[in-house]
Amino acid sequence: MKQFVIIAAALVAISGAGLAAHHSAVQFDFTRTASVTGVVKKFRAINPHMQLVLHVKDDKGERDIEFEGHSTNNMYRSGYRDNMIKIGDTVTVTIAPLRSGADGGYVTAAVTASGVSFGLRSRAEQARERERAESR
Repeated sequence: MKQFVIIAAALVAISGAGLAAHHSAVQFDFTRTASVTGVVKKFRAINPHMQLVLHVKDDKGERDIEFEGHSTNNMYRSGYRDNMIKIGDTVTVTIAPLRSGADGGYVTAAVTASGVSFGLRSRAEQARERERAESR
């Protein structure tokens, strides 16, 4: 019985670590999009979420902004390939901003300075494309 309790406790501890790493996306406003351009300080295409830190210079000043994004699997399906983004690259990301209004957000698409892109188009972008097509 004592061995069962130890094994059960170990399983709970292991499964809890995974739950702490993955969280809800409720803090992001997926009804809005914003674009942010900066120099890549950190980029990790990992699961459960991509991690990105951009050094940004804009009207608010100069600072580092942290972003997260899709899993590596979802990024790959939307056009991402290994080494597409490197430290020091300038990239523009399309994000679902934080609901709080703070810096940061959820990356839905990215374009490198050389024009290589990956990501999902937002509903707003899809609607604009439909309107352009219908007006032709």
